[in-house]
Amino acid sequence: MSEFETHEYDVLIIGAGGAGLRAAVEASAQGVKTALVCKSLLGKAHTVMAEGGIAAALGNIYEEDNWKVHFRDTMRGGKMLNNWRMAQLHAQEAPDRVYELETWGALFDRTKEGKISQRPFGGHRFDRLAHVGDRTGLEMIRTLQQHAVHKGINVFMETTISKLIKDGDRISGAVGYVRESGDIIVFQAKAVVLATGGIGKAYQITSNSWEYTGDGHSLAYWAGADLIDMEFVQFHPTGMVWPPSVRGILVTEGVRGDGGTLRNSENERFMFNYIPEFFESETADTEEEADRWYEDKVNNRRTPDLLPRDEVARAINAEVKAGRGSPHGGVFLDIATRQPADYIRRRLPSMYHQFKKLADVDITAESMEVGPTCHYVMGGVRVDADTGASTVTGLFAAGECAGGMHGANRLGGNSLSDLLVFGRRAGLSAAQYAQGLSSVPALDEGEVKDVVADMLGHFDRDGSENPYTVQQDLQETMQKLVGIIRQESELKEAIEKITVLKDRAGNTGVEGNRQYNPGWHLAIDLRSLLTVSEATAKAALERKESRGAHTRDDYPKPEEEFEKVNVVIKETPEGEMSVAQEPLPQMPDELQKVFEEAAI
Repeated sequence: MSEFETHEYDVLIIGAGGAGLRAAVEASAQGVKTALVCKSLLGKAHTVMAEGGIAAALGNIYEEDNWKVHFRDTMRGGKMLNNWRMAQLHAQEAPDRVYELETWGALFDRTKEGKISQRPFGGHRFDRLAHVGDRTGLEMIRTLQQHAVHKGINVFMETTISKLIKDGDRISGAVGYVRESGDIIVFQAKAVVLATGGIGKAYQITSNSWEYTGDGHSLAYWAGADLIDMEFVQFHPTGMVWPPSVRGILVTEGVRGDGGTLRNSENERFMFNYIPEFFESETADTEEEADRWYEDKVNNRRTPDLLPRDEVARAINAEVKAGRGSPHGGVFLDIATRQPADYIRRRLPSMYHQFKKLADVDITAESMEVGPTCHYVMGGVRVDADTGASTVTGLFAAGECAGGMHGANRLGGNSLSDLLVFGRRAGLSAAQYAQGLSSVPALDEGEVKDVVADMLGHFDRDGSENPYTVQQDLQETMQKLVGIIRQESELKEAIEKITVLKDRAGNTGVEGNRQYNPGWHLAIDLRSLLTVSEATAKAALERKESRGAHTRDDYPKPEEEFEKVNVVIKETPEGEMSVAQEPLPQMPDELQKVFEEAAI
């Protein structure tokens, strides 16, 4: 394969966000030759968009917080469909990972006593999110990146991986291209860690950046790995819906954590209307009385504006459908009347400056128009909780492209600690696996050349289809038919349309040369986007109930038969996508007792 640029490594990590960087640091620390591939520039990972904080039971604000409470919150937020072992490890190890970041140079906000400050977030009983203003993800990436670079890890920026290669039943490498030059690049590796993030660019309105095309999910699927929980797509309740210049950009949950409230067009704090217990109590005369009632009766130490994301998103959707939405199809988020301007600018500096500069919206003086925005996929590669190993030998996954940790719905802040905990575990396990091999698995030269021919084939086609048009039609299909509220007829229609779009994508042609050709890049990405879209739609059709982030109009309640099953996606020998149900791992008795120790 002398015509291609070829590299050999012990561990190849695909994705350079929080999970990928943490995996690279850990693998390198074990003494194995490690490479990091990122689709964009190093430091421009989607992790930087995580604003609120890192969820970890440090107990700095409430001493009674501990890993058991965090575990309970996570399991209940995920409607008990989480992999219990992943939720346990996450809750137990998150504090150590936060303190580790601090020793590596992360600068957290502090309490008056000098401890790491923690803020409230939806679904968490206690103030639990360690934060740096409202730019925690950026500080996390800065810290991990500097720590990784000084270890001498080789980094391949603006490089996209198109296919994984196997030697028999085990991973042996990957094939991709360099975005700037268009040159083909081949990696031979003993182990591969996937840390590519989510699938948001399959949807029309999303907080995700252009890199989120489901690469890790599809690479694993094509290699023969299982996918789980793909029906659970989280729509963050508060993405900007107006003005157009900021549509889809998230308004951090920290705005509500610091006192912001959701209101409809009648200036009503409507979230109280979605708590049945409220109507069984005496009617509160003021908002303050209602808040006190909620704290005393629901015992959640929060206003209802900080309910789990799936519940808030559905409430906003209901208000809009009932005709009580904002002028542009959302609701209003108000912090201006709740907190002084200097407090807002100090606690939420990025929010203030971002919307002021990009949209001329002054959040210290006016409400924001917000609504549900495709934000995160709970589903991903089925992995072993302790090692991050997939069902394919030599292939590991961590972060958003790995499934199981968050169950039916992720709590805010759990993503950043997820990246740290399982990024470390995947990097460690991949290194140990690589060290156990006496030689590098062989690359099939014929398979490599087939992958390259498929990538370059777009230049030889007649171009009857434009890749941008195909993506636009896919995004419209997913937004309308596989969005926040679903039903059988629409899901079946979506699957039929995706089948047609797959045929159209096979006819996409591109013009020009291979040097930084965005049309060519998208034509290649379409295969991933269509794969994860099909998986999401088929899994959603199979789950005939409403649970967590998956809401069916035709099955509005949770059903017992789906209470302890995951929907698993596999590729059949014929290349078709199959869907099945499997039992969840049984939670041990000692963890079951955790739920009995304290009612929340």
